Amino acid sequence: MPKISVCIPTFNRAHLLPYAIESVLNQSEKHFELIICDDGSSDSTPELMSQYTDKRIKYIRHPQNIGKSNNMRSGFDAARGQYFIKFDDDDRLTSDFLARTAAILNQNYSIDFVGTDHWIIDINNLRDEAQTQENSRRWGRKNLPAGVVDNLLEIVFIQQSFQVGATLFRRQTLQELGFMLPNLQNCEDNDLFVRLAQAGKKGYYLPELLMEYRVHAEQQGINRAIPYLFDKVRYLESYKFESEKLEKIRQNRLTETQLLLGLRLIEKGETQKGRELVLAGKSFSTTKAWTGLGLSLLPIWLRGKAFGVLRQVRG
Repeated sequence: MPKISVCIPTFNRAHLLPYAIESVLNQSEKHFELIICDDGSSDSTPELMSQYTDKRIKYIRHPQNIGKSNNMRSGFDAARGQYFIKFDDDDRLTSDFLARTAAILNQNYSIDFVGTDHWIIDINNLRDEAQTQENSRRWGRKNLPAGVVDNLLEIVFIQQSFQVGATLFRRQTLQELGFMLPNLQNCEDNDLFVRLAQAGKKGYYLPELLMEYRVHAEQQGINRAIPYLFDKVRYLESYKFESEKLEKIRQNRLTETQLLLGLRLIEKGETQKGRELVLAGKSFSTTKAWTGLGLSLLPIWLRGKAFGVLRQVRG
């Protein structure tokens, strides 16, 4: 039985998937299984996977798209290792990731997961030092000390310092919580960390750049933003914290997300739903809310241009 299960969910990323796979095969820790779960890719992913002969690789192909989170869950269900990590098909692990994180779990059985810092890389696999430093600062990792995190709920909810693709978990811990929720395509990682903290699980932070997170054009655009914002609203509505501090932050983030989603829907032409969400989130910014409601009166073909002009002015 493998010590570590590594899962890479994929969908139409045959041009980037080999980099992710090779980063696992090149690990200094060799006792792993690699599970590739394919969410019905229509590109050359099946042909690509047929070229790999390493017996540690298991390829799960769904004949049709079942959704991001359900695809991830299929990989988790197939896992047999004591430890588990899931990372995206456009990212990479550095060669010592598994060895460094597994060593901590081996030494302390009370720790449920180990998270690390990560590099920012571009489409050409080049590391961006400046973006990496800014990313670490933005998500609170610059000042997060090594070791077991005392105030875990604040760290994972307020700072959002842990990145699921840069975290090695005890698989049993994830089984206890049901892993990631089905049919939640975005914010599933935020949701998982909050549930881990609420369940009293222990997280360890290792302040080393042991994973590479890729930033590229495929991640942008209104068609990606709207599903993300819908899921973020669902995620933020699913909790109510006992801490007054945390609850205030949750409510503030919820109204902001409702407002942003409403503005995006108005821009796209879903006027009625957009107006409802803008009104629900108007307490975050009355100026943005009334601007959005005003733009909703424009013909749909003109809204995109108007929103574009506003973004340029604010930018």
